[in-house]
Amino acid sequence: MRTMLAGMGSPVRLAFFTQTLNCETCEPTKQILGELSELTDKLTVEEHNFLLEKEEAATYGIDRVPAIVPLSTRDHGIRFLGIPSGYEFMSLIDAIMLVSNGDSGLSPESRAMLAGLPSPLALQVFVTPT
Repeated sequence: MRTMLAGMGSPVRLAFFTQTLNCETCEPTKQILGELSELTDKLTVEEHNFLLEKEEAATYGIDRVPAIVPLSTRDHGIRFLGIPSGYEFMSLIDAIMLVSNGDSGLSPESRAMLAGLPSPLALQVFVTPT
């Protein structure tokens, strides 16, 4: 994991929205993010109390916890809802790397196709444990 994170270009902040009551996966998520941020000085976790910081949560469109927003110098629109365990962990790592390096990895053809869309597109991916 250290080797992968060594490829980070710019620093990344993980805005982590949590609450202490009625959230079974918030504490384990906090632990995962804490251990991950210890692996590189380019990754920091910024914890927000979902119940007390409603305005901050609304800024990022967060309506449930746990939630993670990977940020660099700007918001790339990526959101993780739920605990990043199993397959979701590698998706989080991939998102961190994409945000850090500022490149989606899309081909020029895909970029051109997306640029031609008539309106913004919201894409959601749902993952369930197996």
